[in-house]
Amino acid sequence: MANNDIATRAPESDAQEQAEAPAEQSVFPGDTRAQEGPSMGEHCTSDRPTPSGEAPTGDLTRIGGVECYVAKPADYPHAPSKLLLLLTGGTGVKSTNNQLQADKYASEGFLVVMPDQFDNDPAPNSVDMTEISQEASWLESIKLRTAEGIKSFMIDMWLARHTPEKVLPVLHKVIEGAKEEFADAVANGGGVYGVGYCFGAKYILVLAGEHPDTIAWGPAAPKDEEQGTINKEPVLKAGAVAHPTMLTKEDLVAVKSPVYFAAVENDPMLSEEDVLTPGRRAMETNKVEHEIQVFSGVPHGFAVYGDYEDSKIKQSQAQAFGQMLGWIQSH
Repeated sequence: MANNDIATRAPESDAQEQAEAPAEQSVFPGDTRAQEGPSMGEHCTSDRPTPSGEAPTGDLTRIGGVECYVAKPADYPHAPSKLLLLLTGGTGVKSTNNQLQADKYASEGFLVVMPDQFDNDPAPNSVDMTEISQEASWLESIKLRTAEGIKSFMIDMWLARHTPEKVLPVLHKVIEGAKEEFADAVANGGGVYGVGYCFGAKYILVLAGEHPDTIAWGPAAPKDEEQGTINKEPVLKAGAVAHPTMLTKEDLVAVKSPVYFAAVENDPMLSEEDVLTPGRRAMETNKVEHEIQVFSGVPHGFAVYGDYEDSKIKQSQAQAFGQMLGWIQSH
């Protein structure tokens, strides 16, 4: 495990600040939260400001019947490329920042396919609690906090609509369609590569794993009479992820392809004790090539493309991109 603690101070780290507050109850009497523990933070559901003067250059198209943003190197197909699957956080495929992030990988020689894994249903935006000023009246504060409670409940309901049973079949359709449409890029790279952020990071790790369960592979998973369900090999040749949400220890235990992991120190969206540490030990035991880099003093979601006032967070974002790019280039 490679630790790289970057001493930055992040005033935007609202995800950490929210996690320190007492857990909110549903605003609807008799209702309970759909998810236990932290689900998704502000950085998973809201874009940072887009850097001035930048605009996406890729195209929205359909692959395997699923809407995708496709970014190609400027000299493709005259020069060889490699196929890269990019999975986003809750802001989805039509987010300008996510499209610009795809363009950045394309400028480095990857043919990038970024699918709409949410079927035109991106996550509802969260209310920024910094809007509650010290001068706000008691009633105004209550209204804003109630709105945040409603948004939190809406996000839980959104997550309930986007489970592995719903998301993974969509991703498999896209991957199979992309392998057929861009067979030259797959052949040139010797397989499909993947990068993922927040919500999408979990699924990159799943696709980098070996799974016997029908949830990951659809209802028609083949069975062997003596051994039971046959394990499916990883879909991805290598993957790189940043600050996953909804990740489980089992996701990491199943990983078989080389993976790079940009983690946030004390991330409220990822338990180090219950998920990251035992997952790392499992990869070591299974002799899976991996690297886990820990960034300190940055908010969850920092690696997603977008503008920050804090120059040190900008540096961390650029460093995470460089590490993720370097990993998939070297594999």
